[in-house]
Amino acid sequence: MTIKLSDHFTYGRLLRFTLPSIVMMVFTSIYGVVDGIFVSNFAGKTAFAAVNLVMPVLMMLGVPGFMLGTGGTALISKTLGEKDKDKASGLFTMLTLICILSGVVLTVLGMLFMRPIAKGLGAEGQMLEDCVLYGLLVLPASTAYILQFAFQSFCVAAEKPGLSLAMMVTSGICNIVLDALFVAVFGWGLVGAAVATAVAQFVGVFIPLIYFARPNESLLRFQKFSFDGKALLRTCANGSSELMSNLSMNLVSVLYNLQLMRYAGEDGIAAYGVIMYVNFMFLSVAIGFSVGTAPLIGFNYGADNRPEQKNIFKKSMVLLTVFSVLMTATAMLLARPLSTVFVGYDRGLLEMTVRGFYIYSLSFLLCGFNIFGSSMFTALNNGLISAVISFVRTLVCQTAAVLLLPLVWELDGVWFAIVAAESAALLLTAFCILKFRKRYHYL
Repeated sequence: MTIKLSDHFTYGRLLRFTLPSIVMMVFTSIYGVVDGIFVSNFAGKTAFAAVNLVMPVLMMLGVPGFMLGTGGTALISKTLGEKDKDKASGLFTMLTLICILSGVVLTVLGMLFMRPIAKGLGAEGQMLEDCVLYGLLVLPASTAYILQFAFQSFCVAAEKPGLSLAMMVTSGICNIVLDALFVAVFGWGLVGAAVATAVAQFVGVFIPLIYFARPNESLLRFQKFSFDGKALLRTCANGSSELMSNLSMNLVSVLYNLQLMRYAGEDGIAAYGVIMYVNFMFLSVAIGFSVGTAPLIGFNYGADNRPEQKNIFKKSMVLLTVFSVLMTATAMLLARPLSTVFVGYDRGLLEMTVRGFYIYSLSFLLCGFNIFGSSMFTALNNGLISAVISFVRTLVCQTAAVLLLPLVWELDGVWFAIVAAESAALLLTAFCILKFRKRYHYL
C-alpha cells in the first residue's frame, strides 16, 4: 500500500517510507567502495591516491543537484501541502531543466581547468597524469551526476521513493559490472574505472527522466511551465545549506589531503581515500533518512499539521540515536576487514588506515543529528539557518580542527579533526532546534 505524505507516521511507517532513500544512499556508497577496490587492487596505489586527490573536485560538480533537489523539494512539498499540484509539477520541470544546464556549463569549465586544478592540489609526475586522465573521462557525465542527486529528493516528494532507489540500484549494478569487465578482465586500469563510472551515471538517470516525461501515478510529472525567478531564488536559498555543506565538505577534503601529504605523503592520501569511501557508506544512513523525512516535514509545515510535525521530529530523534550507536559499533568492528580489502597488499599503509578508521568512526555518534538538523530547516524553508549549521559544521569547525590538531598530535590530529568538528557543530544544531521550536512547532 502506498504511503502518502499526509499519513500519520508510526515508527514502522516512517522506516518504510524512508527505507528506499536509505538503501539508495547506502547502495550508492557501496558501488563507490567497489570502484575504489578495483582501482586500488588492479591499478595500484598511485592511481588510487590520484583518484582520491581529484575526487573532491569532481564531487563539487554535483552540488547544483543537491541544492536544487533539496531546496526545490522543500518548496514543491510545501506547494503540494497547499493543494496546488499543477504549480508543483511546473516547479519540478523548471528545476530539472536548470540542473541540465548547470551540468553542461560545469562540464565545459571542468575540462578546461582540470590540469591546473590537479597541479594546484599538489599532484606531480604520474599522479598528476592519472588525476587529469580520470577527471577528463568522468567529467562528461557531470549532468547525469547532478540529475541523480536532484532526483533523489524529487522522487520522494512525488511519493515515489522506490523510483530513486531503482535509479541508484541500476546505476550501481552497472558500475560494478563494468568495473569488473573493464578493470579486472580487460585490464584497462584507471581508464576502465573512469569509463565505468561515467556510463553508469547516464544509465541510472534515464529511469526517472522517462518516468516523469510520461503520464504517471505520482504527484509530479514534466509539463509546460513559465519561468519563475522568485521560485528559483527561493529554491537556491532553501538549498543553500546543501550547497554550502557539499562545497565545504569537498573543500575540506582538499585541505585534509594537503595535510596528509605533509604528514604521511602518498600513503596518507591513500589511507584517507579508504576512510572516505567507507565513511560515506555509514553516513549514507543518516543522509538517506534525512532525505526521506524532508518532504514529510515540508508537507506538514505547508498543511500546518502541528501534531504530525511533533510526531515526526520525536520519532526521528529516537531513530537517529539508534542509527548512530549501530553505525559506530559496526564501523569499529569492520575497520580492519574493510581496510584489508582496499590496501591489504601494503602492511604499513594498512596499519595507518586502520588506526585512522578507528578514530574517525567516533564521529558517527554525532554526525547524524547535525545532518538531520540542517535538512530539517531546509524542509521548513529556512535556508539561512540550515546554511549556518552546514557552514559551521563542514567548513569552520573542520578547517580549524584539521589545521590546529595536527600541530599537537600530528597524523592522529588529522583523524581526530572530524570528531572535534562534529562535537562543536552538535552544540550549534541543538541551540538552533531549541531556539526555533516555537516558530515551527516540532517540539
